[in-house]
Amino acid sequence: MPPLTHKPKLSVDQAINDFLAQHRIAIAGVSREGVGKHGANMIYGRLKERGYEVFAVNPVSFSIDGDACYPNLSSIPDGVDAVVIATPKARTAAVVAECWHLGITRVWMHDSFGEGSLTDEAHTACKEAGMDCIAGACPLMYGQTSDFAHRLGKKVLGLQGRLPKSI
Repeated sequence: MPPLTHKPKLSVDQAINDFLAQHRIAIAGVSREGVGKHGANMIYGRLKERGYEVFAVNPVSFSIDGDACYPNLSSIPDGVDAVVIATPKARTAAVVAECWHLGITRVWMHDSFGEGSLTDEAHTACKEAGMDCIAGACPLMYGQTSDFAHRLGKKVLGLQGRLPKSI
């Protein structure tokens, strides 16, 4: 993928703050099982609760907990400012490619405990395209979206050396 635009590289902390400062955020990988049943659904619910305009993305669902669900990023009316990828790893690269195609430059690949979405291939593609990619952890570990359990999880990941180190 050719670079979207040339821009100075942000630090991980700057990228996280910039990501969470966006208003319209898509969550790719929500489950039909509803909020609380899957990591992507937790992220969706918390961001919505904290005042973000969030968009659920799942190619086989029409709604999640009564909210519209979109089959892909390009079907979201008026687009989004950022995307959390919480899909199976096999889908991550395709979501990154769609972000690039749509000019979405802020991507967060969810990866904390258990199976995450982060892949070296997708992270490299983001970097080569000039996208700001937060590679790992969870947006609910930071800023106004965090809670005690996620802050504790962040400390554990930090002790394990598993917090995002580069974008």
